[in-house]
Amino acid sequence: MNWLTKLITEKTRETLALRWFGLTRIPLLFYVGVTVAEVSPDRLVVRIPLRRKTRNHMGSMYFGALCIGADCAAGAFAMYLIRQQPANISLVFKDFNAEFLKRAEGDVDFCCSQGKEIAELVAQAAASDERVERQFEVIATVPSLSDEPVARFKLTLSLKRRT
Repeated sequence: MNWLTKLITEKTRETLALRWFGLTRIPLLFYVGVTVAEVSPDRLVVRIPLRRKTRNHMGSMYFGALCIGADCAAGAFAMYLIRQQPANISLVFKDFNAEFLKRAEGDVDFCCSQGKEIAELVAQAAASDERVERQFEVIATVPSLSDEPVARFKLTLSLKRRT
């Protein structure tokens, strides 16, 4: 192992992968400045900073930026697990449900804590020619202000092995 490999942590690798994906495929991901704050087998947390690009006229995070964060939390987790599979798997979201509870007046963390369930879904997709789907929850908080959720999201992840 060389010194550079030791220097780059897993969350740094995932942040770079997410930003590269945003830069090349979905520019809005790159534009809002999403970073991976935590990655483990059980949970992934992405963070979107509150700044001019993500703020609404009330000074809180715009609901579109909140939706991008929810998409990233569940999607980046699935992409992280898909990259560990030899099978080529495509990922789409089938539906999206949002419940906005409070104004997000700071940097927002989006947490997806269903890593085991996403890993099971990825394994199912790799082993089957059928499309597999499951709904996952993402919780948004502003840790600098409170641990209370500012929004809850439910997204249905749909995976299929490409042949």
